[in-house]
Amino acid sequence: MHSLANPFTFCDDSVARNNWIAVASAQHARRGCAIPERGYMQVCHGKRAPLQRVAPGDRVAYYAPTVTMGGKDTLQKFVSIGLVKEGSPYPFDMGGGFVPFRRDVAYVPAQETPIAPLLDMFDFVEDRSRWGYKFRLGLFKVSDADMRRIAQAMQVDLALLQFESLLF
Repeated sequence: MHSLANPFTFCDDSVARNNWIAVASAQHARRGCAIPERGYMQVCHGKRAPLQRVAPGDRVAYYAPTVTMGGKDTLQKFVSIGLVKEGSPYPFDMGGGFVPFRRDVAYVPAQETPIAPLLDMFDFVEDRSRWGYKFRLGLFKVSDADMRRIAQAMQVDLALLQFESLLF
């Protein structure tokens, strides 16, 4: 269990930590981090299985292709970033019969940042002309180096994401 005094202390640094990019509209991603002490993530239309791959202490950055779900209002920005908290995926009744699964996340202060200037630096972009293909998965793993690049572009204090102080 993480310390209540420091919400960003999670797991032993010797434990392997994964990095994830989650995809949602900016409107939905912003809702998940609107109340910092009650942050959450919800992916793939509320499915439980993708969230079970994510573990406490993992880093997650939300990428928003659009402002609204299904909208034509292109955004293409990283909008939030944080550490997954202790606990398992849990159902949350949003009303109207929609009960998606969520995981709790401690989001850190960050500036939204466009993806375009970063594309040539990412390890996960294999073909620049088809860079958006992976995002269709809704949730996928990235390297420590890629997550650090995202965090730096978002002007995040890297210590809050439990990165070592080494620069790339």
